[in-house]
Amino acid sequence: MISPMRWDRDRLIMLDQRVLPTQEAWLELSQYHEVVQAIRDMAVRGAPAIGVAAAYGMALAALNHVPKHQAKAALAASRPTAVNLFWALDRIDNMPIWSFEEVLAEAQAIEQEDLEMNYAIGRHGAELIAQGANIMTVCNTGSLATAGHGTALGVIRTAHQEGKGIHVYSCETRPRQQGLRLTAYELSAEGIPFHSIADGVAGSLMRAGKVDCVIAGADRIAANGDSANKIGTYSLAVLANHHGIPFYIAAPSSTLDPTLPTGDLIPIEERSAEELTHIEGIQIAPTNCPVFNPAFDVTPGHLISAIVTEKGIVRAPYSF
Repeated sequence: MISPMRWDRDRLIMLDQRVLPTQEAWLELSQYHEVVQAIRDMAVRGAPAIGVAAAYGMALAALNHVPKHQAKAALAASRPTAVNLFWALDRIDNMPIWSFEEVLAEAQAIEQEDLEMNYAIGRHGAELIAQGANIMTVCNTGSLATAGHGTALGVIRTAHQEGKGIHVYSCETRPRQQGLRLTAYELSAEGIPFHSIADGVAGSLMRAGKVDCVIAGADRIAANGDSANKIGTYSLAVLANHHGIPFYIAAPSSTLDPTLPTGDLIPIEERSAEELTHIEGIQIAPTNCPVFNPAFDVTPGHLISAIVTEKGIVRAPYSF
């Protein structure tokens, strides 16, 4: 199982996901502000993994005698949508003692708890997967996006381990192509049968009857079940609903945000134009092309057939 990061004595060793799958490079982070930059630049991504990284960023701050409020503010500003980031920061902020040993122990506990939640999500979610199912997924929700095993991809991994004979359609997930670069990387490593597809292929596959269910992760889930996930997820949910295909969300309970009554209040991160206008540094759009580049969209709860957490399977109407 691929791990996106590990603690080594006095530093955080992080797999640089920006250069996968053609390179395997590791970052050595010894300052909290380096973790801030790694989160912002998407060297680490995936809501649960961001939360774990932020916790270790706080440990680095404590190690280097940085004031707790200073480190928390900087880490909180790194990315706005993934609620796991703020959940992990608040958990450490509420600790009575600000010492390296105490904070490191809590960060390690957060990492271990996330791994255990992912295994539980996989077990519960696999109950929804039929024998021989063709499963569509988007973005990357596997070991690289979590402390290990994964959320939506963790369900897929568990179903495969149970011998259900599944097949996966992995959407490329423009503009960063996490599905093509990262999910394909993980599926290949696990020996899970799959095809990568362009995002625009999803509807035609559904119409042809070649998709049995869609499963995605989430970066924040509002009290009514509205779920923010990688841009393009909402389109898949609408298509699945039109074709009568179950659409599932898999996420740990740390992704739930009951303080927000609906998804309309979820902050949506907008990223740089260059993510869309350039590929591997090569410009493909006209100079000064106007760009709107939201990183996430929100799928209304009524389009979601079930939400899977480590606590079990919940169906609409949702009330968290």
